[in-house]
Amino acid sequence: MSQKEVFDGLQLFITDLAQQSDGHQIESRLLKSQGYGKLTAKYAEQAKKEREYVDQVTDRMIELGGDVKLEVKKVGFVSKNPIECIKSDLQLAKEVHAWLGGFIEEIRTDYTTFDILKKYYRYQEEEMYWSEAQLELIEKIGEKNWILLQI
Repeated sequence: MSQKEVFDGLQLFITDLAQQSDGHQIESRLLKSQGYGKLTAKYAEQAKKEREYVDQVTDRMIELGGDVKLEVKKVGFVSKNPIECIKSDLQLAKEVHAWLGGFIEEIRTDYTTFDILKKYYRYQEEEMYWSEAQLELIEKIGEKNWILLQI
């Protein structure tokens, strides 16, 4: 993989994850306004962790001599509906997981970048499993009962 391709991949990661972090922060505020205390904390923590990974990858790109950009993305998804938030997160996590797995394989000889992205990959995987588990729980106990657990 060429250095330009690595920088392009890192920039894509930075841009997409920054927007995802912002989206989770907004959703945490929307969920808080509806009294979903547990989900508010979950989404706020998720936004914080994602921002930490954005910072790490940004720092790494700078170390490698890349030019980090503040790119504009299309309008992102946010919802007041907690179940729609989880469904959207799961779909996005699956897409990111697939792309990131391939990208990590391509940069595996850059051990520092590999390590940062591998840790994020594991984190993303945990979030994906959490979303799947929540949707399974909703299926088993029903939406109303699940929502009561989130207050």
